[in-house]
Amino acid sequence: METNLDADRLAKQLWALGDPVRLQILQLLPTEPTCHDACNVSKIAERIGLSQPSISHHLRILRQAGIIVYEKKCRDMIYWIDLEAAAAVRNELGVILS
Repeated sequence: METNLDADRLAKQLWALGDPVRLQILQLLPTEPTCHDACNVSKIAERIGLSQPSISHHLRILRQAGIIVYEKKCRDMIYWIDLEAAAAVRNELGVILS
């Protein structure tokens, strides 16, 4: 099976996903940018039990890897999972491992 795999991008995404704190963050994040389930740095820090600067650092890594997105909404910066990017990572990894 031939694919247009971007190995560097996938490696960066897998590295970003390979941290226990970032996996915890992903479990908290919604999949849509709604105010109802909005996750900002303060809310994530409180739920995980880490400082806001630490959470900001992990969010930046996930954003740079293209796994999450953010937007100023509801008087705050909120974060959510980019479902298309998550599906692409899952599919590309499936191709490699099959």
